[in-house]
Amino acid sequence: MKTSALNRLDFNLLLDLDALLREGSVVGAARALHLSAPAMSRRLTRLREAIGDPLFVPAGRGLVPTQRALALRERVQAAIEEVRGVFTSEEVDFAGLRRTLTLRANDGFAGAWATRLATAMGAEAPGITLNFIARSDKNIEGLRNGVIDLDIGAQGQLEAEIYSEPLFRAGFVGVVRENHPLFQNRAEAQVNAADFVSWPHISASLRGSGIGRVDTALKELGLHRRVAIMAPGFQAALVMAATSDYIAVLPEPYARWASSHHRLRLFTLPIALADVEVSQSWHKRHHADPVHRWLRGHVRAICDTGTQ
Repeated sequence: MKTSALNRLDFNLLLDLDALLREGSVVGAARALHLSAPAMSRRLTRLREAIGDPLFVPAGRGLVPTQRALALRERVQAAIEEVRGVFTSEEVDFAGLRRTLTLRANDGFAGAWATRLATAMGAEAPGITLNFIARSDKNIEGLRNGVIDLDIGAQGQLEAEIYSEPLFRAGFVGVVRENHPLFQNRAEAQVNAADFVSWPHISASLRGSGIGRVDTALKELGLHRRVAIMAPGFQAALVMAATSDYIAVLPEPYARWASSHHRLRLFTLPIALADVEVSQSWHKRHHADPVHRWLRGHVRAICDTGTQ
């Protein structure tokens, strides 16, 4: 690009293009940028002239991006973050910082890691509050609009605007109370599939479904378990198992932590269940924020030490 053209370039057009790519419509982009639809249409015209491509073409009642627009998506996001970084101070007074950081995670993660995370972060920033909310869905709107800082858990297909970092892989174990009849006169290695289904089960389900991967694996062996209780989360299932003869299946990192605080016995499952990769995900709007980078670093460190 010639110097004269560069001098005339409006870098706000990057924000316009980013909004159009995210929203997929002039009206949606206008709403996101707090503009009128006619003003957004004029900006799209300027974008087309600056880039030399239609960028978005009609398809039915909406617009679809051209190949050129799609190819620019990641470069536009990277450019915006780079520019934001120029105007973001790296100096943070953590000792005087007052901020609430919201993490969406299941109750197992919160139960095992929340206090350790708060203690580690509080040593540097005593004014920080960690707000854990239930991971009842994987909708990215909370990340997109800034209501959620971090989403922690097994992630599916992510949008281009979402960053993600693996934290650890979690297997599953069986959990029963100490002195459970299942282990009378038998060693842990002797818990076979028939023993496993001979006692009623607790199914930890956020969505109220008692059928899951355990049932699928048992079905392949021609077996069926009786789900007596559908618990709303891992912590509820844990307490129920610790105070009854019911069997629960829980993520191993959480169960190992819980066994040091409850009278529990863990055992290797007699069925094959795939591990789950737990990641932390965040919106690009937070990527360059030094406080957010600090949060992510602490989450990573706590998970590294807590799963070894």
